[in-house]
Amino acid sequence: MDYTKALGLLVTDAQVTEMESHAEDIDFAMAAEEESKLRHDVMAHVHTFAHCCPTAAPIIHLGATSCYVGDNTDLILLRDGFDILLPKLARVIDRLSNFAEKYAGLPTLGFTHYQPAQLTTVGKRACLWLQDLAMDMRNLQRAREDLRFRGVKGTTGTQASFLQLFQGDHDKVEDLDRMVTEMAGFKKAYMVTGQTYSRKVDIDSLSHLASMGATIHKICTDIRLLANLKEIEEPFEKEQIGSSAMAYKRNPMRCERCCSLARHLIALLADPLQTASVQWLERTLDDSANRRISLPESFLTADIILSTLQNITEGLVVYPKVIERHIRHELPFMATENIIMAMVKAGGNRQDCHEKIRVLSQQAANVVKQEGGDNDLLARVQADPYFAPILGHLDNILDPKTFIGRAPQQVARFLSEEVRPLLEPYKAEIDVKFELEL
Repeated sequence: MDYTKALGLLVTDAQVTEMESHAEDIDFAMAAEEESKLRHDVMAHVHTFAHCCPTAAPIIHLGATSCYVGDNTDLILLRDGFDILLPKLARVIDRLSNFAEKYAGLPTLGFTHYQPAQLTTVGKRACLWLQDLAMDMRNLQRAREDLRFRGVKGTTGTQASFLQLFQGDHDKVEDLDRMVTEMAGFKKAYMVTGQTYSRKVDIDSLSHLASMGATIHKICTDIRLLANLKEIEEPFEKEQIGSSAMAYKRNPMRCERCCSLARHLIALLADPLQTASVQWLERTLDDSANRRISLPESFLTADIILSTLQNITEGLVVYPKVIERHIRHELPFMATENIIMAMVKAGGNRQDCHEKIRVLSQQAANVVKQEGGDNDLLARVQADPYFAPILGHLDNILDPKTFIGRAPQQVARFLSEEVRPLLEPYKAEIDVKFELEL
């Protein structure tokens, strides 16, 4: 209101001082009573505030409309919501980065179609998660920076009421719009609005939260699958119970919670999509009740998912011996091409060697699948005189580290060039820990 005074409207210092002194004196009981009579939330509070500020009553809400209050407030809340979520996402990325760096060179079975595939490393797999989270970070940053203020636009966005107040002075109307926008902490206001800012802004904000929900669902599902293999587990408290009936169970409860809430976060995106599609002309009120649920619920859901995921990533447990055993069961099959190449280098015939390996592989596969035994392909190769020229090199041929390609180097470069720079703006907030209260 100081701005309208500065631009020449008849607003007194006493009126401004009175409103400032009662800014936090909200009589919610009176506001509720007023709303029950007026059936209008903003006007109920205007009346309540006027009761506290009788001197300022004539100028309260002057020239404004409800969406001047509601929409501008929502934009502030969206911006502040992103400012809460971004450091939390940075912490998750930081914890996973440390995890990826620690296990950059630890070989593990890769899976395609959830069937054993070529080896990767535990750290490289974590970088797949990190890459998606980094995309989410950039998306949230962009959505936050793209937010503008609705500003001072009037009932249908034409600023007609303010032009009348300033007696046709367009420059003063634009100055007021700019000054209020800057006061609220925004660099720009939307140049055109209806009674509301475009509801596509809500789509933009919530779509990136929903996309982050999809990322976190994938990460936590991966951890749940790995927990089933007993390779990696989420934190498990000393006295935690996995099942009321099965005392031995260690359920991935935190990851399951993230997946459950992530589905809700993803589903909430349908609300702003539908709301934007049915806004008639300059606006219709069927957006209001929906947005009062979908906007805060999306941010609150994203908040607890990130906090829970931070707790998970701060306590991930890796079981290298189990991972090694799984590799040992599958690696002989994966190494057959390497064995063939070694035999050719030693003077063998590729076709003869291929047939030998094919027969031995099928015999070993039969032991695994039909008899439930261990993969004994390596023992069969060692027992066959045909392979005598390479027996002294088998350990090197079957070293898991020779099957992981450039995974460790990819981890190092990815963390250095893409992840660490992304965390720089949040350095001061990254070391905060989160204790999950179940």
